[in-house]
Amino acid sequence: MTSTAQSPAELLHRLRARTSASPVTHVEQIPARAGRTAPWPEWAAPDVIAALGAHGIAQPWEHQAVAASLAAGGTHVVVATGTASGKSLAYQLPVLSRLTDDPRATALYLSPTKALAADQLRAVAKLGLDSVRPATYDGDTSREEREWIRQHSRLVLTNPDMLHHGLLPGHSRWGAFLRRLSYVVVDECHAYRGVFGSHVSHVLRRLRRLSARYGGSPTFVLASATSGDPADAASRLTGLPVTAVTTDTSPRGATTFALWEPPLLPPSPDNPDVPPERRSALSETADLLADAVVAGTRTLAFVRSRRGAEVVATMTRRSLDEAVPGLGDRVAAYRAGYLKEDRRRIERALMSGELLALASTNALELGVDLVGLDAVLICGYPGTRASLWQQAGRAGRAGGEALAVLIARDDPLDTYLVHHPSALFGRPVEATVLDPANPYVLGPQLCCAASEAPLKAEDLELFGGDAARTAVDGLTASGALRKRPSGWYWTHPGRPDVDLRGAGGAPVSVVESSTGRLLGTVDQTSSHVMLHTGAAYLHQGVTYLVDELDLDDAVALVHHEEPDWSTHARDVTDVSVLGVRSSVNAGPVGLHLGEVEVTSQVVSYQRRRLGSGEVIDTRPLDLPVRELRTVAVWFTISPRALDIAGVEPPDVPGALHAAEHAAIGLLPLMATCDRWDIGGLSTANHVDTEAPTVFVYDGHPGGAGFAERAYATAAAWLSATREAIAACACEAGCPSCVQSPKCGNGNNPLHKPGAVQVLDIVLTALATADNPTPTPAPRRPEG
Repeated sequence: MTSTAQSPAELLHRLRARTSASPVTHVEQIPARAGRTAPWPEWAAPDVIAALGAHGIAQPWEHQAVAASLAAGGTHVVVATGTASGKSLAYQLPVLSRLTDDPRATALYLSPTKALAADQLRAVAKLGLDSVRPATYDGDTSREEREWIRQHSRLVLTNPDMLHHGLLPGHSRWGAFLRRLSYVVVDECHAYRGVFGSHVSHVLRRLRRLSARYGGSPTFVLASATSGDPADAASRLTGLPVTAVTTDTSPRGATTFALWEPPLLPPSPDNPDVPPERRSALSETADLLADAVVAGTRTLAFVRSRRGAEVVATMTRRSLDEAVPGLGDRVAAYRAGYLKEDRRRIERALMSGELLALASTNALELGVDLVGLDAVLICGYPGTRASLWQQAGRAGRAGGEALAVLIARDDPLDTYLVHHPSALFGRPVEATVLDPANPYVLGPQLCCAASEAPLKAEDLELFGGDAARTAVDGLTASGALRKRPSGWYWTHPGRPDVDLRGAGGAPVSVVESSTGRLLGTVDQTSSHVMLHTGAAYLHQGVTYLVDELDLDDAVALVHHEEPDWSTHARDVTDVSVLGVRSSVNAGPVGLHLGEVEVTSQVVSYQRRRLGSGEVIDTRPLDLPVRELRTVAVWFTISPRALDIAGVEPPDVPGALHAAEHAAIGLLPLMATCDRWDIGGLSTANHVDTEAPTVFVYDGHPGGAGFAERAYATAAAWLSATREAIAACACEAGCPSCVQSPKCGNGNNPLHKPGAVQVLDIVLTALATADNPTPTPAPRRPEG
């Protein structure tokens, strides 16, 4: 096994020496911490203690023993401690003890990824507890294996998707398993957020209902990264009272954590008026990864997209082979979409030392036991502090020193964070946001429950009480459910078609015209922007042009071409206020939370020259209007307040637009969302508010909880937004402050100084405002 020849501090010095001007904006030294052990609980099965002892675990850490004992006593518990703190033992100890002591008991383990379930299977199997018969049950499991698992396995490891699509609809074949179900383990539960988390919350309620139908009453044990309020998030996820264990008593090696901002590129001689751009985070990460490999440092680079992971791995291999032929073979990419055999081969090669470095998506963030890593490179802020610390925690072998480097993208949030280290270090991580009452989630999930067994009146309390009763009434009126004396029945022959991880219909298939080869898929929501006729679509580093987008058949036909231009869709968006949940009246400023309807239409696209960004032409498109009913937060400002602050009337649209962009970019600092989860609109005079207004809305039907979080933290959120704009050194606005990569108006107009003035007005008014008070929905304008 290869070991590093350099300490984290030495490696960081080597990386910094690549450029004359240091790109490091901050270095945080996180000290080592000693661990505290506890004796084995008296209830723990001797065979389990012996098996763990044979694998080097002499005693549990104190937090493991506390969480395990709560679970063993029937208390639903969430253990929310740091990466590599041994959360697995906290649930393995009570689960395996019960399965060992009671030969009829069963247990279910849920994880958000196949890789994590496979890793847990390896960990349990090596303990040699033959009577447990653990097995993974997922999309890779053959039909023959599935039948054996149903009949014989006592510890089934699966994911929410398989539980939703396979186990629950076929519950009659799982009756014996559900009747004896003692524990349900929900691993990495902080991953269940937004619409996905809201769906999973109802899948777990459906599991509880069916288990009770067969006589089971399992104890839930959840494992989470440290989060803002793990007990509340776990309770919303399961619908049960949950006790949190949050004190981490495991030992930890020292970590050097550096914040890294790529340098500015030289201005373009062809177009000197274009604002300077920074070197891409992908290129910077590839260079750092190559330097780490040359230094003999075992390194994992986290990259946000599948394509980005492939690009970083390719660039790193090319750079290394130019220096030392063959050295590039010690670098690989790892992402979802690989075959099961390929994923396992890569994992083994990294663990053995055959590979020195991986460029991975967050498929390796969640819990997979990768021992022996010295450094982690994080290409772009992963969206939440919880994910940041999960990824950074992958480094540090057996308590040894580790290096973590966050490489900033040219993005308002990344730029803000690398210049405001206090926003990352010494602060609690975000609360996990999910909304089980979202009607666009609740309705379909109630249909799923009714298709599994008739819904009874008492079941509706489990699914949300009044919200569920309202939803059932609507479903009955629409004909989806039929009421009988014994309950509500699903009326259709097939099962409801519900996708846990998305909304908006079947994904659009991208097909190469000449060969019929399926290149990939794009979700319906993004297809109008990414796959319109004439769009340049990038797949694994290769460019294809879209010949036709057929929305009825959900297919886009493309052909390979390498043009010297890129395409950028332009859309028209409007927001109508449907109702107001809560408001703050702050004199010249109003802050509101409520339901809105967003209508948008992609109307044209620009072709822009690669490199210079020069607009070649704008071409019209004829695509249908899309409608979205969701939740938004918005603020209004009186025209007089803008006038007093010195924002000239011609600058108002650009000032509001720039503030909107930056606010969207900074919201992930407060909520567990990505800027692509949310949208916005700004206008100098909105028809419903009759004032200059900035909207930020959830990009999911019914909302995902992000707008509520923005409303609750408005002062902190907008203060960070204002600071990010004011601190940026550019003159007129750039991708680091007010330009947005997803703007449908081509980032025009934007007025950076005016955005600071707008936010000053809002923050000053909110600082003197009364507490938020609910108000009735505004009267809709007639006509």
